[in-house]
Amino acid sequence: MLREQQMKASYWLAAACLAASTSSFANEVFKPIEVNDQELSQLRGRFVMPGRIISFGVVMSSTWRNASGDLIGATSSMQIQASTVKPQFYVSTISQLGNGSTNNTQGTGNVIGGAGLSNTQGVTQSVRAAGDSNSANNNVAINVTQSTTAPTMAPASGQALMSGQTIGASNAAGSVAVSAISGGVQMAIQASNNQGSALQQVAQAGLLQNTTLLGNSNLVNNQTLLNVVINNNLNPAASAAQNLNQLKGLRNSGY
Repeated sequence: MLREQQMKASYWLAAACLAASTSSFANEVFKPIEVNDQELSQLRGRFVMPGRIISFGVVMSSTWRNASGDLIGATSSMQIQASTVKPQFYVSTISQLGNGSTNNTQGTGNVIGGAGLSNTQGVTQSVRAAGDSNSANNNVAINVTQSTTAPTMAPASGQALMSGQTIGASNAAGSVAVSAISGGVQMAIQASNNQGSALQQVAQAGLLQNTTLLGNSNLVNNQTLLNVVINNNLNPAASAAQNLNQLKGLRNSGY
């Protein structure tokens, strides 16, 4: 059975690109730029002025549980506020041993095609299965709230992911590797005994969640949560002044 799902939603892409561009966020926080007519004609959805975003965070999680109950996976999180000096992803690996009541036999399935899934833009979700009794879930959620103040930042948990670094772990279920790729973060799981693989990444082109199942009785989850807090305590005069100040930063010549 072959299933391929590709979803492209403008507001998801905007949020994913905001998460992926955190390296430039530290250097030029919401620097105003002029948008040409061609770009404006492609914009859809609802937008908010940068000054109203007082907190932004992303949480990613990928896990793989095999037929024996063994679990391998990882979580990665990052949060940005006005006081943030340098955006930083923190990674924690997940490893659990099952009870071994069911043998994790060698996977014999074969999946053909799908090479272009890594070259898409926007939000791409794919589940390809060539086994039985498997369950796979790709999920993206965006939580937008309004507040007068930014939420208290939770203490950093896990290992800081540096540029070019890979953090990994392995057990009987397989191996997981979390890497700082160009413009984003990637989580990759390679299941043992040819059971399949899972990939999740947030990068400049958007968000990708891909699961390939070649064996039986596997449970796979790819989850990404984006948290955005918008300041709802702006008076009209202050808002108008802010908009005028941003317009002053644009070039006079135009396009």
